[in-house]
Amino acid sequence: MLFRKEQKYPGIGAEDDRDIQVIDDPVSWSGESAGSSGVWGETRSLLRDVFFAIVIAVLIVVFVVQPVRVEGQSMMPKLLDQDRIFVNKFIYPLREWLGDKEPIKRGDIVVLLYPDDPSKSYIKRVVGLPGETVQIEHGKLYVDGRFIDEPYLDSDYLSYETTGPTQVKDHHYFVLGDNRRNSSDSRAWGLVPEKYIYGKAIFRYYPFLPFEHIGALD
Repeated sequence: MLFRKEQKYPGIGAEDDRDIQVIDDPVSWSGESAGSSGVWGETRSLLRDVFFAIVIAVLIVVFVVQPVRVEGQSMMPKLLDQDRIFVNKFIYPLREWLGDKEPIKRGDIVVLLYPDDPSKSYIKRVVGLPGETVQIEHGKLYVDGRFIDEPYLDSDYLSYETTGPTQVKDHHYFVLGDNRRNSSDSRAWGLVPEKYIYGKAIFRYYPFLPFEHIGALD
């Protein structure tokens, strides 16, 4: 005669986990109900994971990183017409929260609202910070009388004009396009309010070819 000893686990019951199925007679159990239950459980888990992935993606796009299409030639040769880039919208509030008194840096490529028509967006490079005096002499940039080297410029896109000096007000910035010959920027329409700068361009992801065209922006 065989005796089956029932094992007891103090403090643990079937009601503690809905996925646990208690089997009283292992010989007669076919497993069919467990199989169907398992498939439905896996499906629910998959749908839940997809839902949360979509929510996280939406939050990232809304609050952190946004894809943007470049239109025009004002940032050539760094950025070309129809390039696709990612813009980090969280970096400046984060820097400010961490105590950085100048979260927007000289040399940053930024996406901004056009001051004369905020329904339009422009992409430019910050060259003048609040409190500084900006002047361009024969195409060379001077800030507070000091020459600023701009290694990102290409000689094929330089302009040799002279403008300024311009005093940059508090909470405003002086911006230029890298294509100095063909850029509508602070030389034409003045300073950009800080509140109109809504993100920093950080990465170009399209077009895929040439491959070296893809990567971080500086």
